[in-house]
Formats: sequence, C-alpha cells, structure tokens
Amino acid sequence: MTQKVEIYTDGACSGNPGPGGWGVVLRYKNTEKEMSGFEAMTTNNRMELKAAIEGIKALTRSIRIEVYTDSQYLRDGITKWLFQWKKNNWRLSNKSPVKNQDLWEELDALTQNHDVSWHWVRGHSGHPENERADALARQAIEEALKTKV
Repeated sequence: MTQKVEIYTDGACSGNPGPGGWGVVLRYKNTEKEMSGFEAMTTNNRMELKAAIEGIKALTRSIRIEVYTDSQYLRDGITKWLFQWKKNNWRLSNKSPVKNQDLWEELDALTQNHDVSWHWVRGHSGHPENERADALARQAIEEALKTKV
C-alpha cells in the first residue's frame, strides 16, 4: 500500500477583503496535526490557497497527498486552469491578470515534488475534517481581530 498524507483545508474571511484565517488538518496514518494562521487584510480565496500551501509546506518528504477542500476555486484552479494561465503568461482569456498569481506560483512549485490528488467536499455539510479546518480558520480570524494586525 502506498503511503499518503491527507490534507483538509479551509480559508475564511471576516469581510472580503478583511481579516482572514486559514486552517489545515493533516493526517498521516494514525497521526493528526492541526495548523492555522491569519492575515490582517486579505480575501477568502487567498486564505483557501494559503491553507493548501501551508499544509503542503509542512511535509518533510515527497509523498502521495490527498487534498480535500470546499473551495472550487482552489480545486479548479490547480487542476483545470493553471496550465492555461502559465501558457498565457498569467493572463486570463480576456487578457486581465490572474488574481493571486503569487500564491498560485507557490502552490504550483510545492506540488512538483509530490503526487497530489485534489478533492472537493461540500462546505458546512458535516464533513468532520472540513468542519475542523473551518473552525481553525475562524479561530485564526479571532486571533487577527484580537491582535489588531
């Protein structure tokens, strides 16, 4: 059996833009790790990307990864749109720049050393790990608001 890591991600914002948080639940065999963070002024989509980036950055070696996200923007961006964006020099079909290019480039680079599968799960539908990632992201927003960053 191939070893794999499961990564459950979520991002959230209080206002969009506004204070944002991201949450990650990593599972490898019987071990779980939770991570979260925040930014003072950001968007929900940036936090979704940041959650995936931070989850993958936490890995210490190349491995098979199953990423679960409730963000179709994240899943479709990495699996459907990224190739064309890069081919078009980070421009959309209407010639406007791709939003969040910096994070897309970072995520793209991070995934090169892993075998990654991307899965969409319906948000706020009782999926335990997605709910936990959401709670971590929302707790991070509370931290951002407390620290008034």
